[in-house]
Amino acid sequence: METTTKASTRKIVFTALMAALTVAGSALRITIPVDIAGTTSFHLGNIMCALGGILLGPWYGALSAGLGSAIYDMMNPLYISEAWITFLTKAAYGLAAGAVILCGKKPWTYARATAATVAGALTYAALYLAKTCFYSGMLLKGLPLEAAALTVVTKLPATTFNAVVAIIFAPILAVSIRTALEKNRLSID
Repeated sequence: METTTKASTRKIVFTALMAALTVAGSALRITIPVDIAGTTSFHLGNIMCALGGILLGPWYGALSAGLGSAIYDMMNPLYISEAWITFLTKAAYGLAAGAVILCGKKPWTYARATAATVAGALTYAALYLAKTCFYSGMLLKGLPLEAAALTVVTKLPATTFNAVVAIIFAPILAVSIRTALEKNRLSID
């Protein structure tokens, strides 16, 4: 019974740590104005979203990615009203990455971590771009579908850049962290 409690406590602590790292990664950003009413950003938060899913699995990874990203949004008056959407879309990032990492017999290979990050990045990109079109464009700004779809185009460069950076760095970090944990006979589980 004691081992289960320690493992659960350790998992919760790592989840909180990954949420905090997601806040920090999201804060490391370059914001660029794209039109009169909007901006886009290059940031490192997606690396931490993928890393959380890979290291913690789908559910705790979703929680760390969603909470960390939503907390970042709540600290910025520009984003606070959409923190709930950010929670859902970034949680999907961690969930997808965590689900893919659990597939197969050897989840801690670089290839599996890369596939997990790609799955998370594609899931998030689809949700984020849909939110940009339908929620931000059509609902909030009252744009017709064609005009709202054009706003998606302004978000593509940053979304692609953020995904590629995560795909490059999250697997390297995940395998390195997992190797270090195993070498020291530690586990997140």
